[in-house]
Amino acid sequence: MSKKRREIPVFDHPIIETHCHLDYLKDRPLEETLAEAQRVNIERVITIAVSPENLSTVRELSQAAPWVYGTQGIHPHDAEKYSDAAEAEIRAHAGDEKIVAVGEIGLDYFYDNADRDVQRDVFRRQLQIACDTDRPVVIHSREADEDTIEILKEFESTLKRRGVIHSFTSGPGLAQYALNQGWCLGFNGITTFNKAENVRDIVRMAPIEQILLETDSPFLTPAPYRGKENAPFYIPFVAEKIAEVKQLPLENVLATTYDNSLRTFFQRQ
Repeated sequence: MSKKRREIPVFDHPIIETHCHLDYLKDRPLEETLAEAQRVNIERVITIAVSPENLSTVRELSQAAPWVYGTQGIHPHDAEKYSDAAEAEIRAHAGDEKIVAVGEIGLDYFYDNADRDVQRDVFRRQLQIACDTDRPVVIHSREADEDTIEILKEFESTLKRRGVIHSFTSGPGLAQYALNQGWCLGFNGITTFNKAENVRDIVRMAPIEQILLETDSPFLTPAPYRGKENAPFYIPFVAEKIAEVKQLPLENVLATTYDNSLRTFFQRQ
């Protein structure tokens, strides 16, 4: 007999899902996903752009409900698809009412789906968009800590809005640099994985005032639902794990990460 998974907890305090990919979800209709998210008290959802092909899709999804928002940016996996046309599109929509950040941008030397020189150039170009449009940034960095730090240093004085290094799995060096510079770190279901003590170590070192909750769905489903497609409504398990790791009251984690999300994405300068 299979072990019954525990039900998704519902907390009194609302949660903001700061990073998911609604257009990648396949297990159920979007309307059902959003309804279930509301049921577990998710107040806002940010769906993330990653390629030239889904920039407009994300903008359309941001109109699916008043509480769904989006970003505009090209992921390092698709850096070789970056073009002047894609840059113009990102610039044109970075200030849209339902677009809250430039992202997902950055470096990925784990998969190396794009040439590293191209990745670095595209990262810089999109950071410049954020500078020019006064938008926060959603950063992806994997196995690229040193170059991520060096490029961010180039923009320390001109990037007035910071943002988040999402799905943080990097080392303490990048974590400390980012925290010192006022960035938030995003944590998701990885925090619940048995072999992710390195990520939990970063959770311990990061001030709760600089932590954001996310799912990165449909990827990285938290325990106890690993093996199923991830979705925004699993984010309560991430909140519980952050509270456990940091030895903080759950209500404190929920309230503070909520405020962090508002400050990062929804307080326009």
